Amino acid sequence: MGKGKAFFVLATIAVVVFIIVYAGVNLTSNLGKSKTEISSEDAAKKLNKVYGNISVTTAEPVKGQIDLDPVAIGDSLPDISKYPISVQNTTDSFVEIFSSPEKAGTGIDGWLNEVAEEFNKSNTTVNGMPVSVKIRNIASGTAKDYIISGKYVPDAFTPSNELWGEMVKESGANIELVSKRLTGNVTGVVTKKAKYDELIKKYGSLNLKTLTDAIAANELAMGYTDPFASSTGLNFLVTALRTFDSSDMLGEKAVQEFEKFQANVPFIASTTIQMRDAAKSGMLDAFVLEYQTFVNAADLKSGYVFTPFGVRHDSPLYAVGNVPQEKQDIIKAFAEFVEQEKYQSLAEKKGFNGLNDYQSEMDAIESSLLPSAQKLWKEKKDGNKPVAAVFVADVSGSMDGEPLNRLKESLLTGQKYLGRDNSIGFVSYSDSVSINLPIAKYDTNQQSMFVGAINSLQASGGTATFDGIVVAMKMLQDEIALNPDVKPIIFVLSDGETNKGHSLDDIRGLIESYKIPVYTIGYNADIQALQSISSINEAASINADTDDVVYKIGQLLNVQM
Repeated sequence: MGKGKAFFVLATIAVVVFIIVYAGVNLTSNLGKSKTEISSEDAAKKLNKVYGNISVTTAEPVKGQIDLDPVAIGDSLPDISKYPISVQNTTDSFVEIFSSPEKAGTGIDGWLNEVAEEFNKSNTTVNGMPVSVKIRNIASGTAKDYIISGKYVPDAFTPSNELWGEMVKESGANIELVSKRLTGNVTGVVTKKAKYDELIKKYGSLNLKTLTDAIAANELAMGYTDPFASSTGLNFLVTALRTFDSSDMLGEKAVQEFEKFQANVPFIASTTIQMRDAAKSGMLDAFVLEYQTFVNAADLKSGYVFTPFGVRHDSPLYAVGNVPQEKQDIIKAFAEFVEQEKYQSLAEKKGFNGLNDYQSEMDAIESSLLPSAQKLWKEKKDGNKPVAAVFVADVSGSMDGEPLNRLKESLLTGQKYLGRDNSIGFVSYSDSVSINLPIAKYDTNQQSMFVGAINSLQASGGTATFDGIVVAMKMLQDEIALNPDVKPIIFVLSDGETNKGHSLDDIRGLIESYKIPVYTIGYNADIQALQSISSINEAASINADTDDVVYKIGQLLNVQM
């Protein structure tokens, strides 16, 4: 495997954990039996038989020195160049604008880029000097992290909704609202028409209150997106909490209602794209989505109903930091330019400005409540069920050198996010499999041994990926026998194809029967086999870039563990 894969490991880890969080363990429990799925009794017999054919050793525990200092977001963020410039400035006097992806991407998602290019050709001047704008495509939650950490502060910021601006303001960073709306959009719940009609018949109307009631009653299988990363997810969270108790969205009543509701949510995705992919499986009755995405999805126009909720997603525009007067004038000039009928008509063609009459029924939310709402979600989203996770790391010869170093760096940073109520195990594999760390509660002692296990990894030999997965499944089944309420998860970090040990066909029935989601990550590799593993139980497989692996791992672990 080439040197380029060296970085894969890092990505592997990052995404691995990351994905775990967002994909949701319970989703797999809804799948029916396939042709290769076997009974629980036969699965136990087969697991023991396959496990017995694998060369497994248990490494001597080695304690490492742990770092108790919290992770600084700025230290884990990748260089800003990781996030592309979608429109380049054309003059020396310009402002850089962080923009959310639904308007700074390509095609139907490229509206702001097209307007910015027109602005840069318009010969607009400020103080007699020609001016222009630079647009950087970056998700609203990530943009917020750059601004709050101070690692990179743009001149202006246009997130999907005002909630992110309020969070930046709450952090103490300097931010000023220039325009409440560049273009109109809303977020909503997309529901299958048959299920929508069923709920209308029972509840009389469909809104977030009746939706959450239906979910709590286990009448509706709905998914939503991560409120730490997704604008729609954050909006959904605070709207739901306010629905549970309009007078105190963080009070005991709201918390109890949230726990009841969350217990029946089968799927949480990290991004809208992941949510759309999951929706295509047909397993969800409803899911959250922005209206602009909904109207551009041909497969959703018939058979689904869109119900708006929460604050509007009108792409507000903020000046950020200590912006000089000249730059403030450029930002205002751009906001005025965008308002022209020509460009609002263009926005409409791309799916924006479609529900202009919708107004939120919710009062303005105090900025101080937003971080607290996110914290509440992290603490309560799994109820009283801790996670039992086994990390399965490829230490074959192709990982030698930089790939393994990056793997270690990622895990050592990411382990700071692992919750103390969860249990962690660690397995590494090459020609054979080594149990570097048996599953145990992630207390200070386990953390020290996890760090020691990571530091002791060495690369050599072939790649027995499926043997490593079997060992992880056996560890998790033994843990479930002792603690039946845990949520099992496997993370596979690998940079190449299997060339030793068992094949996917050998263990597919086991993966299906135990319904343990297996998340896999590869870096610029042929990971078709890994994708096949993840698809069995609706988990995710990602080909990731190592430049931002540490940040991604931190996000995933922060939410999931």
